Amino acid sequence: MSAVPKTSFGAAAEVAPQPGAARARWNPKYLPLAATISLFVAMATLGSVMYTGFFSAQVFLNLLIDNAFLIIVAVGMTFVILSGGIDLSVGSVVALTTMVLAALVEHKGWSPLVAVPVVLLMGTLFGAFMGVLIERFKLQPFIVTLAGMFLARGLCYLISIDSISITNEAYSELSQWRLELWEGASLSLGALIAIAVLLAALFIAHCTPFGRAVYAVGGSENSAVLMGLPVRATVIGVYTLSGFCSALAGVVFTFYMLSGYGLHAVGMELDAIAAVVIGGTLLTGGVGYVAGTLFGVLMLGIIQTLISFDGTLSSWWTRIVVGVLLFVFCLLQRLLTRRAAKRS
Repeated sequence: MSAVPKTSFGAAAEVAPQPGAARARWNPKYLPLAATISLFVAMATLGSVMYTGFFSAQVFLNLLIDNAFLIIVAVGMTFVILSGGIDLSVGSVVALTTMVLAALVEHKGWSPLVAVPVVLLMGTLFGAFMGVLIERFKLQPFIVTLAGMFLARGLCYLISIDSISITNEAYSELSQWRLELWEGASLSLGALIAIAVLLAALFIAHCTPFGRAVYAVGGSENSAVLMGLPVRATVIGVYTLSGFCSALAGVVFTFYMLSGYGLHAVGMELDAIAAVVIGGTLLTGGVGYVAGTLFGVLMLGIIQTLISFDGTLSSWWTRIVVGVLLFVFCLLQRLLTRRAAKRS
């Protein structure tokens, strides 16, 4: 038998690809992500062709600025859905965070440097509490987080039924601060925080034992137990992470609105779930991408931007288009799941 040729690094020489090899290497699970990115590029191209001024750096950076809080919430939601769960409390936790933060800064005179860590800890503990209930008592995530949604939203109105404006000078300066980039384009502090969260989430999901355990639990919890993975800690961890992300999104939301209000972020949990699904994460868990979630949020943002540039369409068309996209991506996920089941 002839020896296998070696490269200078000791690896086997590359064999010429056979017909159909490239097709064999293509994994169908990447199809939703590829579809999302392609659709985003198509919409950006359409807007650039149809509307003057659409193709500019600031217009695309505004997608990050205007949706920074949603990106952070959706990142936390991605880990929850990857594990096979759901979190309906995120929007209410965002609202509760804005109310507590505004009350501490305005009514109690706390420094933002003290108030912000307090609300982040509050959101983290709230998520951890729900995670313990789900894991310890084997309760359905839908019911537990629904109860969390009602609880957090109700607590907002115990603080105040009215909006609390944040007039703190330092806080106002933070909300107006911009990082100048090029040709007059800039990014807000909230957008920079969202980018940092996204990069950290990419590292956690793909380069840490916790991230690998999240994928394993979402794929098959029984198999994860047999593999000796820390299933209980992972389930609690994803809801803790979601609670932290929701609280951080609440802080970013106050930069955007400069107020706390019990009606802030109504329906945000549905926007986050939509962004995660459109970004290619399976609702059944085990398959998904943090980067896909970013494009899911940007997809929602660019739809709204296109409608704004058009000027003749109602803002409700954003919901209509998102609803159609959700139907399409859910059907696509179902087809891919059936194909994978047939192959196995």
